[in-house]
Amino acid sequence: MKHLNKILVAVMMAMGLSSQAQDSNNPWAISFGVNAVDTKASAGGGNGWLDQHFSQPFAVKDNWNILPSLSYISVSKYLGDNFSFGVQGTVNKIDKLVRFAPTEAGSDSRGYVVSNPGDLMYYGIDATVKYSFMNLVNSKVIDPALSVGGGYTFLGDSSFGTLNPGAGLTFWFSDNIGLELATRYKKAFGEGEFVRSHFQHTAGLTFKFGGKDTDGDGIYDKDDACPEVAGLKEFNGCPDTDGDGIIDGNDTCPDVFGLAALNGCPDTDGDGIADKDDACPDVFGLAALNGCPDADGDGITDKDDKCPKVAGPKENAGCPWPDTDGDSVLDKDDKCPEVKGTVANKGCPEVSKEVMMQLNEYSKTVLFDSGKSSFQKQTYPVLVSITDILKEYPYSKFLVEGHTDSDGANEMNQILSENRAAAVKNYLIENGIKADRLKSTGYGETKPIDTNKTSTGKAHNRRVEISLIKE
Repeated sequence: MKHLNKILVAVMMAMGLSSQAQDSNNPWAISFGVNAVDTKASAGGGNGWLDQHFSQPFAVKDNWNILPSLSYISVSKYLGDNFSFGVQGTVNKIDKLVRFAPTEAGSDSRGYVVSNPGDLMYYGIDATVKYSFMNLVNSKVIDPALSVGGGYTFLGDSSFGTLNPGAGLTFWFSDNIGLELATRYKKAFGEGEFVRSHFQHTAGLTFKFGGKDTDGDGIYDKDDACPEVAGLKEFNGCPDTDGDGIIDGNDTCPDVFGLAALNGCPDTDGDGIADKDDACPDVFGLAALNGCPDADGDGITDKDDKCPKVAGPKENAGCPWPDTDGDSVLDKDDKCPEVKGTVANKGCPEVSKEVMMQLNEYSKTVLFDSGKSSFQKQTYPVLVSITDILKEYPYSKFLVEGHTDSDGANEMNQILSENRAAAVKNYLIENGIKADRLKSTGYGETKPIDTNKTSTGKAHNRRVEISLIKE
């Protein structure tokens, strides 16, 4: 039993330090079960090496030593590329020792004798490198393997080293549990009464473990693109909460079923704009207007357009500008929106030559007190008529000009002409004509329209004229 304790301690150390696993997902494995020792391989006799060793491979009842209890345990670790390394400890009791003694009483027809050497205790500890052909046969159930290794065996008072070529076959019931059958030819090296080469067969359960699956989704962390969040196998372990085929990590709208073209976001109205970015998510619209429609094509969304079926400018809330007087000048640009005018005069009626002739007929009859800028009484009806005409053209501007004859000094005539023009302008302003429509100036005696040598000619030169200011 002292040797069994050694073996168990060594196995436990090996479990803590290394292991022989079957794949990279679960790099560790532990196996345990029963073992059988067949000593016929070193008995001698036979017709050559093969006959000596394999002539009775399944003479279980006659040649195999089996301890009817748990008699082996092994641990192993996957190394990569289908290789694994393991350590195994075994215990057995040898009560069937095969010898070749053809002359001895009790020998069989081939000359072999099976005897009980006194229930010799058998202990072995072995290290093995194994190569699995499971990937080669492309199976998830059948796992054939070849192995090679070495170990040390204690048999009675003898102990010796061994070289152990072998083969095995495992049937996996699941990803982690399998039935393992294995055999090893243990070639003995050394001298002693019981130093013998032999076959050792094992049968037992093997359990793979050590694969880490932090999120518990059945996908090992090393293969899991989202190891801390439970996910789906088809997405390498990443979740797809809304089931739209786009993993949450790449899904802009992970809680709502959406389209791949929109990074997982929905598009209720089918306008190609994700609902989250669509100002009108239930109505087909335009990308340029954040997903809202524009029925009249004026660049203003229908919901903000006071005239959604008629194109109009943004400045007028999507409605066309009115032209109240129908003169082709929009009210916004029409200086006279309720009076039909011309485009050239900004929608206002233009002052015709006839009107200007009428104004000047009136203005030439404006009479001032002699040498003054005050009006004679009979002039006021004329001023009233001039005022009425100017009111008919509220957006036209006029220049009031003052002129004198040549009597008197030039400087005095200039001042007098300016004062008289200003007097007419002031009268018009006081009677309802806007000041910004009027200007006045005096020309003194510089622009005569008749001779200053006759009284009639001088009377013609003393005048007020009104001209139209064109902008």
